[in-house]
Amino acid sequence: MSFLSFLLFCLTSVAHGNKANKHKPWIETEYQGIVMENDNTVLLNPPLFALDKDAPLHYAGEICGFRVHNGPSGSGSAQFEAVVLDRSTGEGLVRSKEPLDCESQKEHSFTIQAYDCGEGADGANSKKSHKATVHVRVNDVNEFSPVFVERRYEASVPEGRLYDRIVRVEAVDADCSPQYSQICFYDIITPNVPFTIDNDGNIKNTEPLDSKRQRVHSFWVTAFDCGKNRAQADAQVIVTVKPSCKPGWIGWTKRIEYTPGSGSIPLFPNLHLETCEETVWNIQATVELQTGHIGKGCDRDSYSDRSVRRLCGAVRGEVDLLPPPSPATNWTAALPTLPSSDSSLVFSFNGSTHVAVVPESVASMVSGDHFTLQLWMRRGGASTQPTTNQARGTRKEEETIICSTVKNDDSYSHYSLSVHGCRLSLFYWPDVSAARPVKFLWKLEQVCDSEWHHLSLSVQFPSVTLYVDGVTFDPALIHDNGAIPNPAPHQRLVIGACWEPEEKTKDILNNTMPESKATGKFVNGYKGLLSGVTVRPGNVEPHSVVECLYACREGLDFGDLETLGSGMKVHVNPSQSVLVLEGDDIESFNRAVQQVTYRNSLRFATPGVRPLKLTTTLRCFSEESCLSLRQLEGYLVVLQPDAPQISLSGVGPHLARPAAEFEGPQGVPLFPELRIVCSLSHAVNIAAQGMEGGALMSDAVAHTLDGCEVQPLGEELNPEREELLVDMEALKERGLDIINTMAYIAITGAESISVYEDVLRSIRYRLAKGSARFERRFRLSCSEMNGRYTSNELTLEVNFLHSLDSLYHPSHLLASQQQFLHPSHHTGELSGHTLPNPHRNSVVPGAATVIIMVCVGFLVVMVILGVFRIRSIHRRGEGARDEGKEGSNQWDDSALTIIVNPMESYENRMGIAADIEGDCDDEEEVVDSPDDIKSFQNQVTINGGEER
Repeated sequence: MSFLSFLLFCLTSVAHGNKANKHKPWIETEYQGIVMENDNTVLLNPPLFALDKDAPLHYAGEICGFRVHNGPSGSGSAQFEAVVLDRSTGEGLVRSKEPLDCESQKEHSFTIQAYDCGEGADGANSKKSHKATVHVRVNDVNEFSPVFVERRYEASVPEGRLYDRIVRVEAVDADCSPQYSQICFYDIITPNVPFTIDNDGNIKNTEPLDSKRQRVHSFWVTAFDCGKNRAQADAQVIVTVKPSCKPGWIGWTKRIEYTPGSGSIPLFPNLHLETCEETVWNIQATVELQTGHIGKGCDRDSYSDRSVRRLCGAVRGEVDLLPPPSPATNWTAALPTLPSSDSSLVFSFNGSTHVAVVPESVASMVSGDHFTLQLWMRRGGASTQPTTNQARGTRKEEETIICSTVKNDDSYSHYSLSVHGCRLSLFYWPDVSAARPVKFLWKLEQVCDSEWHHLSLSVQFPSVTLYVDGVTFDPALIHDNGAIPNPAPHQRLVIGACWEPEEKTKDILNNTMPESKATGKFVNGYKGLLSGVTVRPGNVEPHSVVECLYACREGLDFGDLETLGSGMKVHVNPSQSVLVLEGDDIESFNRAVQQVTYRNSLRFATPGVRPLKLTTTLRCFSEESCLSLRQLEGYLVVLQPDAPQISLSGVGPHLARPAAEFEGPQGVPLFPELRIVCSLSHAVNIAAQGMEGGALMSDAVAHTLDGCEVQPLGEELNPEREELLVDMEALKERGLDIINTMAYIAITGAESISVYEDVLRSIRYRLAKGSARFERRFRLSCSEMNGRYTSNELTLEVNFLHSLDSLYHPSHLLASQQQFLHPSHHTGELSGHTLPNPHRNSVVPGAATVIIMVCVGFLVVMVILGVFRIRSIHRRGEGARDEGKEGSNQWDDSALTIIVNPMESYENRMGIAADIEGDCDDEEEVVDSPDDIKSFQNQVTINGGEER
């Protein structure tokens, strides 16, 4: 009974279990699937199996199906489905409803869910599994062939070179997978061509191409993908071989000539850059004109520094601290000087013994805390070459250019200008007894490049302005040096070094150092060249004046900035010796280069050679293959300018005046009608006008003279008997300088011709009483450009006419004797000779008295001898004429009576004088024939109590 009860219980429990579905089906959480393109069966990993713990119960333990849901993107369920292959094992299959296209969509994602059969055939009380994600990737099939992007490729290359790449062909494949979409290799299918192609499609030549042998190369190429499918259509490649192209500047002229007075001329009118089709994105060209050997860095006005200051409108009152050596300015006599191409005087300093100590009388003129210091400077001496960048800055010792302690109203101020390596420093002490010193410091490349530079230092303490070559530089650093030993309160101005007293090492308190007889030594000597060192006290020079003083009259320039293309830049340095062009377009750059000009505003430019350099830098997108252009070198030749012809005229070779006029307080003007004309003679081509040969044409131009000199010929002026008078006020008003010695008078300074005419016309010659001689000769000459061009030498002979106040002589006798003694002085024949107007007293030459008294004793024959005696007196010196005068005092002429033939007209006598010719340049007169003497005898009858 017990066994039966237990069996009944089990059967009841089984029957009850078939009706109950207790568990959900179970599947994996994620599946990865692959489906081949153009197929629909998806291979899943892991395989699709659904498990149910209700197994092996019928219905409840069986899987009836799978449901496909949309994926995260909301799509996928419409394209896929899942079917049950075995209900008891739960095996399933996922498949696409239609063939998939990889090129349309490579991957698909969706979710899948399994469900069992429930509790009966009707599927009641069915349970679902969780949702699992399915990722399906569509595998590509090599169904497409490569296709070239272009059917035809063209390129052109210069001949004679091997290129890394001439042209690149490209093919694409429409397959979606890397395996079949990539092009694995290209191939040239045309045989026997000098080209090769790599796997990237780059075509290059295997040998240098020759345009003469074959101008155009045409061949075909094909492509293969990694599935070894060949391109549907091959591509054609055409390579054109150009004649050889050499990159660089085309149209370069090595020699360029410049004619003075031409203004600005283009340096490169036909120059253009050839890059041989190389793509560049930046071009920079530097044009350098070397003018360092022309004067002080470039061609400037060849006038003295003082004259240039006047021409630039500088305020007067500058003090020349390095004047030319002279008895009045002897502190520069011991300094060695060097020749200079311009008019300035260059002094050399060796850093030890070459020092200039300016006298206190000159130093006292530049006191105060407002002044302008100007100078030309070149470090290292005349033979020093410009230092390299490595050598710059190695010079550590301090070199003092100028060191000054000056006395103001009731105090002393001190300043020193020094160079230290590539630094320029100004040490300024406004009051050595109280104020603290200030040091202004500039770091300048110009200080240590061993080239000429112009420095202008304007001090309006506490403001200091520095101009180097006309460009303003602010101090890089200002030091307050605090409490240091005070300089000695003793006025001293030193150039080339600084004076250091022996007591400087001691503390100087309350200005206890003696003001005189201080002992010490010169320290911090300057080594280099100096010129034009001037100081002007008072207000500082305007900037425009400083620029004018430095301004180069020659340099590089750019023609028309308005025509400068976009993206172009032009930079010119202050001295206009370097011009930089920068741009990115070759055409615009070529037009800009052709606008570079050379200008020289000097009418008489310094002739010579100016080296010229052109340096070009190119930047390309490919730095490895970018072009490199060599530096071009040439030279600019400034031709010899047409020499000006300075002509002095309007003054006759003889000037005769009574001696009394020369002895007057004002003297006699030597050149009252002087005319100065300056003209240029240049060749003109008259063949074009139908004439043969050429000619010289002279053009009168307005010039500026810078000096004239009046020099007595023979003996120097005797200050006790004679002198030349000059209007000093007029000279000072016009800013001209004068050197007045017994040997010459020199008037210097750049001024117009009209000013020099007025000054020279006012020069007078004055004699002391009783100092009249027979004649005195003077020579006048003028020059411009500091003697570079000189005028003709105008010689003037001054004759002194003496009067006999104690005797009465008829006027017709005067005319007769003047015709005989001075036949060449006829105003109608020699317009340059000046005769005095008749006075109320008869005037005869001083030697005539001797002739008349000889005629009384020796009759007519002695008259002839007297004529020859006059000639000998002119040839002999002053001593022979003095002896003749002493002999003349022994004659008693009180009983002489001179009777002149009244029947002979004045015109006949003038005709006789015309027959006697004299040379203006010779001092002696010659009697042409005895008829002249006979004519004179017929005019003069001497009565000595008996008529003969």
